[in-house]
Parts: sequence; structure tokens; C-alpha cells
Amino acid sequence: LEKLGEGGMAIVYKARCRLLHRIVAIKLLRPQYASDEEFVERFRRESQAAASLSHPNVVNIYDVGKDGDKYYIVMEYVKGDSLREILRKNGPLPPGRAAWIASQICEALDHAHRNNIVHRDIKPHNILVTEDGMVKVTDFGIARATTAATLTETGTVIGTVNYFSPEQARGAPVGAQSDLYSLGVV
Repeated sequence: LEKLGEGGMAIVYKARCRLLHRIVAIKLLRPQYASDEEFVERFRRESQAAASLSHPNVVNIYDVGKDGDKYYIVMEYVKGDSLREILRKNGPLPPGRAAWIASQICEALDHAHRNNIVHRDIKPHNILVTEDGMVKVTDFGIARATTAATLTETGTVIGTVNYFSPEQARGAPVGAQSDLYSLGVV
């Protein structure tokens, strides 16, 4: 239906699911990553792991697949703005609202960490806020696949380094504490 946004790894579109007649978001992996078989395998594995998460503060993943040479993730469409857009429009948040948003992000991360999934790319762009104030954390699968492929194979970092934990910036192994560090920066 329309292009919603894009980042270094993928382009996101709003679409209508013909089977279930609902609005979804489709994330298409950029072609330069689709040609790297090892990266694609990690992307697929991590996306499937992220799809196992079921929590009100995590964007639901409905499908992961391939159409020709295009790799995609079909996920819940969230009507609202990213925290990045909210901050750009309104400036710093009042402390109470900031704490409310942070507490919902903590709930999402706690659920993921209890399921052995580390986000690795917590930043305002990956935090969506619905029109009624519900927080949804997105990009679990792609964030983990990105970090694994780029830090261990090319020595470069893709993402927003302003939010990286010290161990992540060094290319060292990361865990739940890295997500919490990034949340603190946010």
C-alpha cells in the first residue's frame, strides 16, 4: 500500500494480507544482504526465534520467507509513531511519560531475555508507540542477525553506535546487559 520507511538493512512497506484481510508491515531485506548466504541463514534463524516471542510490548511476526531472491518478514502493523519521531516532534519527554515508555520497553526486553533472545539494537527508531500509548519494540530478528554477521565477519558495525554498549562497540559478545545499557541511553 505504501512505503513506511527504510534503514541500512531493509525497506518496510505497509500491505494488506489477502488471506486474512488485515493490514501488515512487510520488511524486505536489501539485495546486498540477500546475496550473502551465511547472513541470510542467520537472518532466517533469528527471525524465526523472534517470531516465537508473544508479548503485548513486542511487535508480532507473522511470517518469514523468500519470494524469488527477496527475503521478507511479515509483521504486525503498528499504527503510531516511533519514539524517534515523537522526540523529533516534541523534544524531551516529561519524566512520567518517559518512565511509562521505559517500563514497557523493560517488559518487552524481560520477555525476550527469558527466551534467550537479545535485541542488540535498542534505539528510539526501534520503539513504536501506538496512538493509545502502548509501546511495541520491533526489529528483534534483524538486529541480532546484523550484529552477528557484521561484527564477526567484516569488523564493521551497522546500526546507531550512539546506543551501543561498550562491549558491543568493541565487538565482544553481548547479552541482556547490553540491551539494558542501550535502554539507559535511550
